Amino acid sequence: MKKLVLISGISGAGKSTASNILEDMGYTCIDQYPVELLRDLLELIKSNNSIKYDKVALTIGLSDLDKFSHLLSNSDFDVKLILLDCSKEVIINRYKFTRRVHPLVVANTAATLEEAVDIEKNILKKFRKRNIHIIDTTNLSVKQHKEKLDKILDYDDFNNLAITFESFGFKNGLPDDADVILDVRMLDNPFYVEELKHKTGNDKPVSDYVLSSKLTQRYIKKALAYLDFMFRAYDNEEKRHLTICVGCTGGQHRSVTLANYFYDHYKDKYMCYLTHRELK
Repeated sequence: MKKLVLISGISGAGKSTASNILEDMGYTCIDQYPVELLRDLLELIKSNNSIKYDKVALTIGLSDLDKFSHLLSNSDFDVKLILLDCSKEVIINRYKFTRRVHPLVVANTAATLEEAVDIEKNILKKFRKRNIHIIDTTNLSVKQHKEKLDKILDYDDFNNLAITFESFGFKNGLPDDADVILDVRMLDNPFYVEELKHKTGNDKPVSDYVLSSKLTQRYIKKALAYLDFMFRAYDNEEKRHLTICVGCTGGQHRSVTLANYFYDHYKDKYMCYLTHRELK
């Protein structure tokens, strides 16, 4: 069943933060979605087989909640409604800090920020009696916000950390998005073996040549110990994505082989991606 999450609540209570967290969970997030277009979106989600629409999250205004609830009452989606609340004092301070204008003031529904917050607080009151998930973000850190969303959405932290393994050649410079650089230029170079020179690490003869070396096996053992430690530490700190760049001289043989190896080793434990910069 395809998942549809509606995020609403007091303006300034953290809808954008919640949307960012859900996006990292793999949701396709659409901000301030108009209720008039909901039927079209539901048809698109039903008819499209792309994984992009398996999990969709919409941030919506409080005033449209009843309309959304009515239209989704008999849908065949796994629908969850999450409302965000926050103390009046904190909301007012947040708006003063960001210097933004409250949507109800922009729409001439309220004359002041305080009046706008009071209006939304009154709307939120009637939903408290329903079976709806409400998160009070008054004193929440982003990490605590995520933990509450994880629980509501039954999110499995198995894929919490996404890792990109990228091979590259030092002769063309370092990748701009590198978090970690693994230098494999000390390993035996297939470039100097005539029958391997014009192949790449994606070819089995090159891969076998590199991986059969005792030096390579020692390197892999030490690199895996380091990566295991680092991935666990970053995962605990809620870091969402790491780019591990593996470099050799030209980015054709050793770096490609090792990037492939690390990807294969970790792909069943984390959400992993693989790219070879010099082979594009």
